[in-house]
Amino acid sequence: MYEQYSSEGSGGLRILAFPCNQFGGQEPGTAQEIKDFVAKFNVTFDMFEKIDVNGKGEHPLFTYLKHEQSGFMINAIKWNFTKFVINKEGKAVVRFGPTDDPIPKVEDKVKELF
Repeated sequence: MYEQYSSEGSGGLRILAFPCNQFGGQEPGTAQEIKDFVAKFNVTFDMFEKIDVNGKGEHPLFTYLKHEQSGFMINAIKWNFTKFVINKEGKAVVRFGPTDDPIPKVEDKVKELF
């Protein structure tokens, strides 16, 4: 999906990945170890430093995203692979849970925006 929509002619989609170790030790490695691991899967989108997405030390980006697109029952990120779609104006327009398959759900939303 990233390769299909990331070129400027296709809309300029950007995927930003933020590893987080707040979910049972899922991302225990260093930033370099995480990048080396995802390279095995031909990940070419942006991988950022490991951050907290919940709690007192949560990154301000996730404070904003959770405010704009609240979760089901509680407003926390419940597990890695929660996905937010943000439009070109920087507004979070939809939130998908960790078990929502990016194709077709996220892709359909991306098609609407591009």
